[in-house]
Amino acid sequence: MTKTSDDGDTAVDPNFDGAAPANGETVSLSPLVRRRICPNASPFTSSGTCSYIVGQGEVAIIDPGPADAAHVAALIAAITGERLTAIVVTHTHRDHSPGARLLQAETGAPIVGCGPHRAARLLAEGEFPHLDASADRDHRPDRQMAEGDTLEGPGWTLRAVETPGHTMNHLAFALPEEAALFSGDHVMAWSTTIVAPPDGSMRAYMASLEALRGRDETIYWPGHGGPVRDPRRFVRGLAAHRRQRESAIRARIEAGERDIRSIVGVIYQGLSAPLQGAAALSVFAHLEDLVERGIVVTDGPPRLDGIYRPA
Repeated sequence: MTKTSDDGDTAVDPNFDGAAPANGETVSLSPLVRRRICPNASPFTSSGTCSYIVGQGEVAIIDPGPADAAHVAALIAAITGERLTAIVVTHTHRDHSPGARLLQAETGAPIVGCGPHRAARLLAEGEFPHLDASADRDHRPDRQMAEGDTLEGPGWTLRAVETPGHTMNHLAFALPEEAALFSGDHVMAWSTTIVAPPDGSMRAYMASLEALRGRDETIYWPGHGGPVRDPRRFVRGLAAHRRQRESAIRARIEAGERDIRSIVGVIYQGLSAPLQGAAALSVFAHLEDLVERGIVVTDGPPRLDGIYRPA
């Protein structure tokens, strides 16, 4: 494994296995993939947003990250002497897409990939419009990609894979030359992803997981954290985890819990305060799906402050 510093020198790191990525350096992961991590570490981003450089000579950059001028400058420095042909965005969260506009302003390269941010459903009457506060609503790509659409460069191909759920415009990108998938925030090794209605959808997320189970990639490069190895097994485990969470929520409803706050307090015991809001949104996403399937009922459309009962 090689690591390339900002001044262009290359050193060999025989102990690096990709499992614990660090900020501050551009790392060669494979013949076609380099990674640089934005220094925006948080409980929601692991060590930071992973930006990927794909190809050699003529390259694409996937997810330039937040509006961080220093990170964008480091990405440009990492491709000195090469031509940036596309700025690729997996989805419109502010830790992934705003940097694309900064990078375009410096390079002129087109922004491609996911479309503008959109909700999974219409808002209920009186529902707060932006439960997902991290949404980047200013994203406007030069080219919106859909399932099967491709980008090509010398020796590399990026093929769009629609993976709605975390956001409804979420795309992953297959790199067939290396049997790899850039999985964005849909599948990550370090954490399960948040699904936050009305921008996200648990039903769409579960369907997207099922679709990935039929694919043949052997490694995923996610939007945060290290690689996902043995992805078929890992995706199967993610789906099982979500089904177990659904069962736990149903059990609490059967036991008499009626609101999301009470359910979170029981099934997420010991969860740190910064993550409790995300847990509430995840429970809300499950309840929204359970109501749609007729397993749980509520008065009117599902709401974050709603009262829920067994059907």
